[in-house]
Amino acid sequence: MASNERTLNDIQKILILGAGTMGLRIGLQAAMSGFQVTIYDVSDDALNKAKDFQLGIFKKLTKAGKAGSTEFDSISQKINWTTDLAEACKDPDLVNESVPEDLDLKKKIWKEIGELCPSDTIFTTNTSYLLSSWMADDTGRPELFCAFHFHDVFYANVVDIMPHEGTHEWIIPLLEDLGKKLNQTPVIIRKESPGYIFNAMLLSIIGTAGHLVTSGVSTFQDVDRSWMGNFKMDMGPFAIIDSIGLDTAWRVTNSFKDENSKRFADYLQTFIDAGHLGTKTGQGFYRYPDPEYKRSGFI
Repeated sequence: MASNERTLNDIQKILILGAGTMGLRIGLQAAMSGFQVTIYDVSDDALNKAKDFQLGIFKKLTKAGKAGSTEFDSISQKINWTTDLAEACKDPDLVNESVPEDLDLKKKIWKEIGELCPSDTIFTTNTSYLLSSWMADDTGRPELFCAFHFHDVFYANVVDIMPHEGTHEWIIPLLEDLGKKLNQTPVIIRKESPGYIFNAMLLSIIGTAGHLVTSGVSTFQDVDRSWMGNFKMDMGPFAIIDSIGLDTAWRVTNSFKDENSKRFADYLQTFIDAGHLGTKTGQGFYRYPDPEYKRSGFI
């Protein structure tokens, strides 16, 4: 198996697995940074929604002065959209996986990808909470596998680099350089830890916020008011969950067995059952695009 050391100059083509909230953002940023990008998903409907969402993001970036209004056509030409996994895997230099936070699903797709991609393709996972060592062997090339985890990409532009014990050492500086090329702040996690750094801290905050609501201490609006008013921040814990996705928050929360987490997972499930997954569906705890927490008088 090929394991020759490579550098950023060797990365030209990036394959994104999953056109959801994170995949479409990572793909757009990669194209804006000059890479040739392929975005794979299982359905044309998911790809079409992702295309529309990318355009919306780009319009916001243009309005904020972070992108040129005439650039989108040339950037979009760098992105290939496909539901054909074998075609997507023909010649990527690097793969970043953003499929749902389900270990069995991730292990299954990595086994497929490992068999389809060239033997020297670098594999990375954007998992929010699962450890790369739990799926490394499924890739067939654990030494070329590493966690490469993005946050918002455009507004919270931090990327976590978390190798497992078997990751080649040269992968870390390569991903650090790639993170900078993608306009991110690279943060290296030196020991595998669920939730990396920020997500580990955020999970504690969100868990406490959930307990305050599900135990009847407060409403989610007042939890957000307290947080926003004290820290002078634009969002509170429940608005943050909306941006993450209630389905993603549920998967993480539901993995814990303590009573507080179970209660909060059940609470999240009521929103999910109603189709309210957060900003990506137009409604979560708040309605979008004009959520209550952004209105005058909320604080």
